[in-house]
Amino acid sequence: MPLSPLVFLIVTAAGGSRPAAPREASAVFAGGCFWGVEWVFEHLRGVKSVVAGYSGGSTVAPTYEQVGAGTTGHAEAVRVVYDPEEVSYRQLLEVFFLVAHDPTTRDRQGPDVGPDYRAIVFVRDSGERREVESYISELAARRLFAGPIVTEVRPVQPFYPAEAYHQHYAARHPTEPYIRINDAPKLVRLRRLFPALYRSG
Repeated sequence: MPLSPLVFLIVTAAGGSRPAAPREASAVFAGGCFWGVEWVFEHLRGVKSVVAGYSGGSTVAPTYEQVGAGTTGHAEAVRVVYDPEEVSYRQLLEVFFLVAHDPTTRDRQGPDVGPDYRAIVFVRDSGERREVESYISELAARRLFAGPIVTEVRPVQPFYPAEAYHQHYAARHPTEPYIRINDAPKLVRLRRLFPALYRSG
C-alpha cells in the first residue's frame, strides 16, 4: 500500500531517503604556466571544466602583466571542476604530482622562473589538507623524485580567471614551440601513467 503524502514527508524528514552524492566538486592547483596544467586536466575523464587564472595573492582581479611582475603575490593556477563519481580527489592529486608539474622545483617550472610559477595545492578543509599531506609523505617515502617535494599546501583563496586569450591556450595552439616542448610531453605521460583516466580531444 503506498504511503500517504503526510507519511512520506515524515519518513523523508526522519532520514527515510538519503540525499544524492554530490555530482560536482572543484579543486585549485598552481603548477607553473597554467597553459600546460590546464591542458593536462582537460584530458582527464570526469573533469567537467578547467579555467586558467590566478590565486594565492592579495591583489583583486589581477592582470597577467601584474602577476608576471611579481608584485601581486598570485601564482598562475587552474580551477578544476569535476565529478567525484568519475574521478576522485586523490586521482587529481596523482595527476597533478606525477604529470602536471615538477614538485621538486621552487618558484620554477621548466623554463619559467619566478614566484608566479610556484607550485601550490589549495585545500578547502582539514580533510583535504590531510589527504594532500599524506600523499606527499607517501611520494617522499617511495623516493619517486630526485629531490625533496617543495609544492606548497595552502588554504583556498580567491581565484580570478585569467584573460580570455589564456583559456584553453594549449588546446588552441598545440603546434606552438613552447607547447610542443613543454606541454605535449605531459599528455604522453598522462596517457602512459593513467590510461583509464585519459580522454582524447
